[in-house]
Amino acid sequence: MAQLTMIQAITNALDLALEKDENTLIFGEDVGKNGGVFRATDGLQEKHGEDRVFDTPLAESGIGGLAIGLALEKFRPIPEIQFFGFVFEVFDSIAGQMSRTRYRSGGTRTMPITVRSPFGGGVHTPELHADNLESLMTHTPGLKVVIPSNPYDAKGLLLASIEDNDPVVYLEHMKLYRSFRDEVPEEYYTIPLGKAAVTNEGTDVTIVTYGYMVREANKAAETLKAEGISAEVIDLRTVSPIDIETIVASVEKTGRLVVVQEAQRQAGVGAAVMAEIAERAILSLQAPIGRVAAPDTIYPFGLAENDWLPNEEDIINKVREIVHFD
Repeated sequence: MAQLTMIQAITNALDLALEKDENTLIFGEDVGKNGGVFRATDGLQEKHGEDRVFDTPLAESGIGGLAIGLALEKFRPIPEIQFFGFVFEVFDSIAGQMSRTRYRSGGTRTMPITVRSPFGGGVHTPELHADNLESLMTHTPGLKVVIPSNPYDAKGLLLASIEDNDPVVYLEHMKLYRSFRDEVPEEYYTIPLGKAAVTNEGTDVTIVTYGYMVREANKAAETLKAEGISAEVIDLRTVSPIDIETIVASVEKTGRLVVVQEAQRQAGVGAAVMAEIAERAILSLQAPIGRVAAPDTIYPFGLAENDWLPNEEDIINKVREIVHFD
């Protein structure tokens, strides 16, 4: 196995997808010769040709429309939205068209489109670049929404997304791109969409999270272990559909739940998890459900983002509160 960063694992997955299916196409702003703003497509145009990896104008709405047209002509498009904060410019294509095509056509047409985009805080980007807007996508029936937390998952989940005949929004947290390496098989492999992973076994409390917050939650679990608190950490991996069964099984074991998201508190993925557990496993709970999230404000400018973003300490404090609830 190779030791890869997450961005390297993503590039490797895209390379293998292009090799496997000649109808797979990659396009977006600066993804060709420049290899993308984060170099996720570095070298792919040179290897696979300008007809299969190519630049588009600076127009997200055009990128979305092109993806839809290509999908209807039996291609498997992988458009890149350079930063997910600009999803509003392509929102109609994704939520109004891609997501509805299978239903609208009575199952005679599919949209095998994987919309890739970076997002997430902690790297001091300009305004609109770091926003956590995944809940806009999870509220849209017909879309799958995938957010990996490590290089191994990033490759397997991306290849599974590309294979899927329905549209997938695949979001890549910028802080994870080059922050650590992981063992990643060199061959082609997939990880099933809609299946969470238990990244830390525990018996006292369940922590459910995704994306970069998985690393903060696992660090918190290690600190809590020294205090005699055994925390089970669940990485959702796919935030739509959510693997509720895995969460319920964990809550029935631990009796306590804390949900963690980097996004603002209101109307988020964490709220959906809380509602599902309140309906399905409330009698297993020994304490109220805890929530760690960003404030319900506009994402701040770079100098203030470290004070705004949830972190390991916030998770530890909330877990202590829930575990010691009386």
